[in-house]
Amino acid sequence: MIPESLWSSAADAGVEQQEEHEPAKVAQSRVEEAEQEETKVVGSPVALAVSTDDFSALEERVLRAVEMLKHERQARAAAEVRIAEAEECAAKAVEQLGPLQTQVNQQTPIIEQLENEVSSLRAERDTVRHRVERLLVQLDSLEI
Repeated sequence: MIPESLWSSAADAGVEQQEEHEPAKVAQSRVEEAEQEETKVVGSPVALAVSTDDFSALEERVLRAVEMLKHERQARAAAEVRIAEAEECAAKAVEQLGPLQTQVNQQTPIIEQLENEVSSLRAERDTVRHRVERLLVQLDSLEI
């Protein structure tokens, strides 16, 4: 059986399943088990070995938790460095954007003026083209 968390074990899961079905009996059996373990600890070295194994398992879990915490702190520090670099890059982009925006604002009226001139020149060209076409038609009619 796989423990649900670092702090639970297969034995804990079995006790939890029992507790769901018979809470009163489980509570009474726990009291009896605690009394039996007290007598085992005093009189038997086997109980001491089991508790040493439990302590070793707990120590192992704590060491894993410490390693995970170290890893997460390193990852957080790296993320903070990346965030600082990204903020610095964004600040530089905003600094560069300021003068460019000023240039665009200054050149916008010039662009509008040039667009108006192009429109008027196109209109004038069309007018001249029509005049030339009329003159050509008149020349053609004279030659006949």
